[in-house]
Amino acid sequence: MLKNVIQSLRQTHPAPFAEAHCDGPCGVYDPASIRIAAEAAVSMTKKIIALTPPAAGDAQGMAAYLNTLSRFVAIKEEQAHLAKSELLVLWTDYFKPHHVEQYPNLHETFWKAAKLCSSVKVEVSAQHAQELMDAVKEIHTIFWATKGRTVEWYTAS
Repeated sequence: MLKNVIQSLRQTHPAPFAEAHCDGPCGVYDPASIRIAAEAAVSMTKKIIALTPPAAGDAQGMAAYLNTLSRFVAIKEEQAHLAKSELLVLWTDYFKPHHVEQYPNLHETFWKAAKLCSSVKVEVSAQHAQELMDAVKEIHTIFWATKGRTVEWYTAS
């Protein structure tokens, strides 16, 4: 009976046809999520570099040091991976061929940023972390330009 009611509703009130140029409704894409994840990975990289091991023979200090180090590493790797995932979604779902015509270096920019996410994930390199932030800033600028908007770049730290 319920099946007949649903079928009758579909026939008398069909769903409207919808079409989108991207996988999600316009307005859901924003490179801010990439910046936030990349910035967290950069922050953890800086914290790892700044960590000082305890004196030899300080077992409790070493346990605390290793606990802190492992937490920083886990967060850095998680956030670098998240930044990479967000980059790939923006690259493959938002940007279209006409954007590549406008920005011929678009693919190279995203490729470089994704590779930098991998570097930040597996290394402890302040240089690569900064290069990642620079690449994310470039993507931010390109993205908002495709929308005809100027959105100021900022970081939390």
